[in-house]
Amino acid sequence: MSLLEAHGLNTYHKDSHILFDVSLRVEQREVVALTGRNGAGKSTTLKSLMGVMSPRAGSIVFDGKEITGQNSYLIARAGMQLVHEERRIFGSLTVEENIVLAGLTARERWPLGRVYELFPRLKERRDSRGTDLSGGEQQMLAIARALVRRPKLILLDEPFEGLAPLIVRDLVNVCRDLAAQGQPILLVEQNLSALLSLAQRVYIMNNGHIVHEGATQELKAQPALLQRYLGV
Repeated sequence: MSLLEAHGLNTYHKDSHILFDVSLRVEQREVVALTGRNGAGKSTTLKSLMGVMSPRAGSIVFDGKEITGQNSYLIARAGMQLVHEERRIFGSLTVEENIVLAGLTARERWPLGRVYELFPRLKERRDSRGTDLSGGEQQMLAIARALVRRPKLILLDEPFEGLAPLIVRDLVNVCRDLAAQGQPILLVEQNLSALLSLAQRVYIMNNGHIVHEGATQELKAQPALLQRYLGV
């Protein structure tokens, strides 16, 4: 059984139908990317999986248990963590306070030393408030807050958007290290270079539909598909 299996998700925002029969899966120790143009439904998919939005139809099974319709805090407790595009760190708290607070309600959590080993920049800034961090440092902190809870699956929503190339490189290396350690990741991203360097499989969304699913190497060999749905 897959770590995550979603079948036939239909999600609405008020009266607007956003997701149409979306199905996807993530295996243990796998990095999966979900990509597509702006407005394709990628973030809505992550929010539907995490319980931030409630699908009106479909099924979500995580770690062998049905979680469809559950509150997001219960899904988080079960081992899924979503790093929102907006990051959502506590600006008035220090880096270390943000991380410690995130781990307080976790059944198991990483020691701070492991977090700082992965993000040495956060160790340097551990006494700085969230509002004093750069955009890249805030993204590192948002990911660290999720990882400290020792997630079975981490969902990353546009983690590289708007960041300088050197910061993107560092974050890609962090994600690569996590993948090498067996951390399953579902990544929403439009940075094609980063996406193709990380993911083993890729889903492409268009207008709320999954229009392609396959191995990353297969996608690299289909430039017409990339041009059609991603415009690259």
